[in-house]
Amino acid sequence: MKKFEYFDVTADIGFYAFGKNLNEAFENAGLAIFNIISNTDNINPQKSIEFEITSEDEVSLLYDYLEELLFYHEVEFMLFSEFIIEIEKTDDDYHLKAIIKGEDINWDKHERDCEIKAITFHQMEVNMSDDVWLKAIVDL
Repeated sequence: MKKFEYFDVTADIGFYAFGKNLNEAFENAGLAIFNIISNTDNINPQKSIEFEITSEDEVSLLYDYLEELLFYHEVEFMLFSEFIIEIEKTDDDYHLKAIIKGEDINWDKHERDCEIKAITFHQMEVNMSDDVWLKAIVDL
C-alpha cells in the first residue's frame, strides 16, 4: 500500500494519505506534509517532540494535527520524517498522542521545495472503510 499521493489544486496542493488504520493514515499524512516542504529521505529523525490534542471528530482531529505539525515546523525550525501516532476514541471526542521526529532545518543539506502557508479545511475528509484514507489540501 502506498503511503500518500498528491493531487493538483489551483495555487495549492492536495494529498491523500493511506493506512491500515487511523493511526497509520495520520502518520502518513505527516509524511505527506513534510515531503511537500523537503525530501523526507534526507531528514534524520534525531530529535523528537511530543504533543497531544483532542478534537470533536476525525476531520477536526486531522485539521488540528496538521496545524500542530506546521506550528512545530515554524516555531522549532525543524523538518520531520518520522511520526508515531496513537488515536483513542472516547465517549465525546478523539484524543491523539504524537511523537514526531526530525532535525533542525539546514538548507545546505535539505532540499527546499514548497513553503506551506496554511492547512485548509476545504474538502478535508477521513474515510474509514476496510483501509483508511485521508484527504487534505494545503495552501502554498
